[in-house]
Amino acid sequence: MKFLIVRLGSLGDIVHALPAAAALREHFPSARIEWLVDARYAVVLRLVSIVDRVIVLAGSRAATARSTTPGRETHFTGWQGLPRAIGELRRSAYDVAFDLQGLIRSAVLARGSGAKRVIGFDRAHLREQPARFFYTESCDVSGAVHVVDKNLAALAAVGIRGAARVFPIDLTPSPAVDLVRESLGPASSAPFAVINPGGGWPNKRWPPGRYGAAAAAMRERHGLRSVVLWGPGEQALADEVTAASCGAARAAPPTDLAGIVALSRAARLFVGGDTGPLHLAAAVGAPIVGIYGPTDPARNGPWQNEDEVVSRYNACACHYQRRCRERRACLLDISVEEVVDAVNRRLAAGPPRP
Repeated sequence: MKFLIVRLGSLGDIVHALPAAAALREHFPSARIEWLVDARYAVVLRLVSIVDRVIVLAGSRAATARSTTPGRETHFTGWQGLPRAIGELRRSAYDVAFDLQGLIRSAVLARGSGAKRVIGFDRAHLREQPARFFYTESCDVSGAVHVVDKNLAALAAVGIRGAARVFPIDLTPSPAVDLVRESLGPASSAPFAVINPGGGWPNKRWPPGRYGAAAAAMRERHGLRSVVLWGPGEQALADEVTAASCGAARAAPPTDLAGIVALSRAARLFVGGDTGPLHLAAAVGAPIVGIYGPTDPARNGPWQNEDEVVSRYNACACHYQRRCRERRACLLDISVEEVVDAVNRRLAAGPPRP
């Protein structure tokens, strides 16, 4: 059997699709599994060795790092690369292509692969309705709530039901933990928390000053120092958090995805909004406190029963919108004390149960 997974982005959504790849590998151990992804997020799949090959689509101006495993990635760049990518997909002669994105573009690419079966979500769960015209089969995922479980439910089309949420992320060497412990100084061996204040959508960002105040409270109540993650264009945001923390938080060094995985595995706690780093941290077993506004934590939140979420989704008037349309964003109604109370409960619950 040869399977193609089409999930182009984003970081968190690719993380949420990983259990589907793991279930395919478990149930079809000799199958070939390939994944079609946007170049901006190919780095996630470099941590997933159960995928045999990654086909990478890049815009004409994209400049992305290449895989360190020769032959595992095939890159196609720009509009002129798209026909070549389709040709490469068709030569692969897939038995089944899964569109786990539900967009017109992803559906067209899945159908263009020439797979014998092209499977997508049922109409009610598509992000763009016309995508359904490109499938040979639609899978009813209405019984699932979380996006991880929706992806797994789509595998019923190949006889896989009730698969576990397994995230096949490899442990890759990274200096991030040593660098962070060194920056924490004399208490470098003590447990630490990771704070991620950024987010691709402005509507998902809790104010940095409140993250700083929460970090100060975590140090006072639990003796936890905090490390603040930051991505491209977010260093000033991290600096705002540290400045408001009364010395309880330090900005992390520049950190790649392997570093985020290493820090998340080492952390006593991970605090952040609905962002890729939080989903990656949850996937590797970090205890989570999530801060949610316009997105539904039941669908997009951490999935371990022990994890905590502080949410204003039910009061939000801007569901799944990048920017708030109201005078006051719903996230501003979440107080520092409310988040600290969630931290207290999460720490008291202990590590996630296997």
